[in-house]
Amino acid sequence: MLERWGRWVHRRRAVVLAVWTVVVVAGGVLGGSVFDRAEDVGARPGAESTEVGQRLEELDAEREQVVAVLSGADPVSAETSDAASGVLFAVRELPGVVDVRDPWTTGAYELVAEDRSSAVVEVELDPGLGDDDALALADEVADLLRTTPFPDVSVGGDLLAERTFTDQAVQDAARGEGAALVVLLVLLAVALGSVVAGVLPVATALSAVAASLLALTGVAALTPVSDFAVNVVTVLGLGLCVDYSLLVLARFREERAAAGADPDLAAVLSRTLATAGRTVLVSGLTVGSSVAALLLIGDPLLTGLAVGGLVAVAVVTVAGLSLTPALLAVAHRRVPDVARGAWGRPARAPERSLLVRLAGLAQARPWPVLVGTTAVLLALASPLLGLRLGASDARSLPPGSEARTVVEVVERDYPDIATAPADVLVDLSPGDPRLASLQDQLLDLPDVEDVYVRDGLPDGWSRFTVMPRGTTSGPAAQRVVADVRDLADGYDVQVGGPAAELVDSRAALAGRTPLAVLAVLLVCGLLLLRLTRAPVVAAKTLLLNVLSLLAMLGVVTLVFQHGWGGPLLGGTATGSLDLTTPLLLFMFAFGLSMDYHLFLVARIKEEWDSAGGHGTRQDNDRAVLAGVTASGPVVTLAALAISVVFLGFAAGELVAVKEVGVGMTVAIVLDVTVVRGLLLPAAMTLLGERNWWRPGSRA
Repeated sequence: MLERWGRWVHRRRAVVLAVWTVVVVAGGVLGGSVFDRAEDVGARPGAESTEVGQRLEELDAEREQVVAVLSGADPVSAETSDAASGVLFAVRELPGVVDVRDPWTTGAYELVAEDRSSAVVEVELDPGLGDDDALALADEVADLLRTTPFPDVSVGGDLLAERTFTDQAVQDAARGEGAALVVLLVLLAVALGSVVAGVLPVATALSAVAASLLALTGVAALTPVSDFAVNVVTVLGLGLCVDYSLLVLARFREERAAAGADPDLAAVLSRTLATAGRTVLVSGLTVGSSVAALLLIGDPLLTGLAVGGLVAVAVVTVAGLSLTPALLAVAHRRVPDVARGAWGRPARAPERSLLVRLAGLAQARPWPVLVGTTAVLLALASPLLGLRLGASDARSLPPGSEARTVVEVVERDYPDIATAPADVLVDLSPGDPRLASLQDQLLDLPDVEDVYVRDGLPDGWSRFTVMPRGTTSGPAAQRVVADVRDLADGYDVQVGGPAAELVDSRAALAGRTPLAVLAVLLVCGLLLLRLTRAPVVAAKTLLLNVLSLLAMLGVVTLVFQHGWGGPLLGGTATGSLDLTTPLLLFMFAFGLSMDYHLFLVARIKEEWDSAGGHGTRQDNDRAVLAGVTASGPVVTLAALAISVVFLGFAAGELVAVKEVGVGMTVAIVLDVTVVRGLLLPAAMTLLGERNWWRPGSRA
């Protein structure tokens, strides 16, 4: 089928390019609207903490809050107090401001730091305001607060933090990916021997991104799409499409060279898509399966990311099978031969590539290489034993940003207001004698600071506010959630609040992650089996992939939880990883790392089949080395290219984006060097012809 498709693309290349031109233009014009349609996907439906939040929201709509830290002057001096009071009275008079707490006009002296180095102001906004109006009012509040006699004023709160996060994400993408594209173009032009050859994969990738944004805009009209889905489209659109284009381009040059001096271009494209195209198709299905597994988790954020990922993978696969060969059919004369390198110089012989050298070492000493590389990967994975998962907040913003500064100063200097309470709802009517006993039990819990009785709910339930020790979602607050839920004795007790949301999300992820991982392994294993028809090769591939990805997650834990390399990355350690980061990285990296294995194994399988499929151990070793020799240069170049893309994300200021960028880069580097260069050849050498065993065949 792909052979016929290759001939059709050659014959109808003008039609293919015209269709893609229309799609890219439409994507450029209409695709940008996805930024307006994307939204915060909200809390996990069905979770206890979500239900508590919804019930309290119906009772009293939650108000957006502007929190400011004012420092650089003595908050309690007479001069400062008088000037600050005047400003706060003006803030109180702003339309849409419903409440103000400050040390000067409300006597909230707990809002002054013990060392009198700063003061905090809390301003609550009308919950009926729309997002745009609330942001405009928050800016007015901030402007007024900056007229106080305090030299340093930092203004934050969830509303402003979300806007800062979105603005920073756009800046990071524009700056980081802009630089990455320039580096990528230079790298590919030099490696492939011409500017046209270097531009072709990048042009295909940019076209795929535009088409993906257009498709995502359509999807957003039908179902909620996460703000972060756009980032996923950019990551996969650029990285994966460059990989696929390079694979098709490299095989095209090989097939053209093998066809002689006057090749039949239609036949060359036909053979290219029959081989490399098949690998692209299987790889697209594999990556898509990994991304789709996120849907099984049921988390709103991961579901939104999965939607963006599936759109990107589908578009990229179509681009690799249609746009890339159509461009080759038009520009093939400007694509140099395999033997030509940069500026017309002879290209480096494939036998001198990094992967071939590593494979030769692994085949010469398979046991030491197998044991040594496995030990290294396990050592890198060991930090996962101490992994801590937390909720993302303003500390994901760049150091020094106002919203992050507010959170850090409040947690450090204002223990009385630093911790958000837990909301406890009890299926007992006000006045029930059991409520007094429950309150005493709550006060006796080791991590509880204080307990307040609140007005009952209209449905007859009673309500407590429980103040845990420590930070809002810290270990103590999480223990309080679990302890309170255990107190139910013949009546229902429900707990809400930030710590409860984290506990519920973590429990849901822990319950469904094994299912998602198992589904990915099963689907990818079946696809590999279909490609190689070798159960041993398929099983070994999955095992090596899991091992390398665990090592990657261990490195990410060292960097972002423990602070290794912090100065290089701008001081990003937060003491924990975002709750969804490990699973997101695992699924995305699993799918992408399968590319390189598919590239290698497909060529190794071709070489093995040339021996009739019943070769000896020597035939296996020859097939492994020949496959690595043939595909090693393109795999190495593809790894360098996609690493450039991911480093563009790692260079951003947002911690969550840095985690993805660093994690994906580490995954690709480990996979291409340690796993594919050393571990895979060593394992295949030790197994010999048993690699290709299948039921019914002789070993």
